[in-house]
Amino acid sequence: MSAGKTDLSKFNNDWFKPGANAFKLVLWYFVNVLLFINPLNPVSIIKVIILRMFGASIGENVVIKPGVNIKYPWKLKVGHATWIGEKVWIDNLETVTIGPNSCISQGALLLCGSHDYKKTTFDLIAKPITLHEGAWVGANSIVCGGVTMGSHSVLAVNSVATKDLESYIIYQGNPAEPKRNRTIA
Repeated sequence: MSAGKTDLSKFNNDWFKPGANAFKLVLWYFVNVLLFINPLNPVSIIKVIILRMFGASIGENVVIKPGVNIKYPWKLKVGHATWIGEKVWIDNLETVTIGPNSCISQGALLLCGSHDYKKTTFDLIAKPITLHEGAWVGANSIVCGGVTMGSHSVLAVNSVATKDLESYIIYQGNPAEPKRNRTIA
């Protein structure tokens, strides 16, 4: 067993590009804090319009509840008739694609970034997330970077998806494991 040490003083993620200039990043920070994270703005259509202004691709009839935190709207694609619940955090260092008729429940986290624990420099790792049509992320669940949720798959409450989820299957646990088929009547 090797017992190296992490040295965060050598951490360098200069390679990572957020996809916007400094002005846009600062402007989005304040808009996000005032109109998205702030629970006093319950009006979904205003949020949809603002996200589109910042470069997000947002379908029709999308519902965005209060307290939602979005890292970079220009890296967000949301299909028609999708619901994003209270206090959802979309930490999209890479592209997050959410298909139509999907549901991201309260307190869920879509987490595109992590770190390489094997390197002394704790290098940043960023991977996209894709949720296909009808996918449902349960309350307080986490979808990790690089994961694809198949059509109508379900990640149950308080579960963690670290690998792809197959279509029409309900997953549960940490790490999430298949439990049963999803039948829609």
